[in-house]
Amino acid sequence: MNSTPLTPYADGAKAMRIGPAPRIAIDYIGAGPLVVFLHGIGGDRSTWAHQLSACADAGYCAVAWDARGYGDSDDYDGALSFTDIADDLARVLDAFAVDRAHIVGTSMGGRISLEFFANHPERFATLTLAGVHASFGHFSPEKQKAFVAARSKPLIEDGLEPADIAPGAIQRLAGPNVSEDARTRAIAAASRLHKHSYIKTVEATTQFDREHVLAEIDVPTLVIGGEFDPLTPPEMTRRIADDITGAEYHMIYDVGHLGNLENPVAFNRLLDQFLARYRDRANVAADPEILAG
Repeated sequence: MNSTPLTPYADGAKAMRIGPAPRIAIDYIGAGPLVVFLHGIGGDRSTWAHQLSACADAGYCAVAWDARGYGDSDDYDGALSFTDIADDLARVLDAFAVDRAHIVGTSMGGRISLEFFANHPERFATLTLAGVHASFGHFSPEKQKAFVAARSKPLIEDGLEPADIAPGAIQRLAGPNVSEDARTRAIAAASRLHKHSYIKTVEATTQFDREHVLAEIDVPTLVIGGEFDPLTPPEMTRRIADDITGAEYHMIYDVGHLGNLENPVAFNRLLDQFLARYRDRANVAADPEILAG
């Protein structure tokens, strides 16, 4: 990726890349215990702008990243490894000089959170999962191939760009009453996908299975569902919460798979109420720009 200065997506935030390669692009804002936001498979750090501002106002240091191969983060050689992504997340926490952080993941970001727990459980203060499933184990090999083909054919065989397919994809994911602001933000993020890295993520996702990790989670956990979510419907997200000891479950009504964008007020209220009870379980973050000298 280029080395030009980054423009943050959240008002008042700073943006930087964390090395070594693949360098990870982040936006961060505020001071206090660290909260890290992980985007979905068709998003990037821009999709958390509403949450970063709200968390900073509530007295946290809020961070959103571009996962490797997304947004302003570097691409990488070879197949995607969720373990490598988990190690990238550890690097982000290290950059803020914290041992433990509040981790918030939506969709693929939630799967990354589960992988991170499997590899670094000691680094969690709390966990928030929105629109998440833990395994593709219910897919047959044929369904896995069809899942990948449906997403790769337009981009690889048909020669389309992410911007060509983004509007239709977001229309299918969002709820029936999605706002123009949410639609516009989601389409813009999906249009910035790196097509080959995106396909590698899709391929790795069909092999993902961390369902057993749910029973091992021993930190305060919030699970959020969306009433009209076509990918992870309420019955699925409720099962995720049921499999995590002591997890709280809340559904946001009248949203699809993009709850933090479709109804940021409700999403932020749930997150703020949850984090407030466990605020000091996370370490206060240092400024990585200062630490980097």
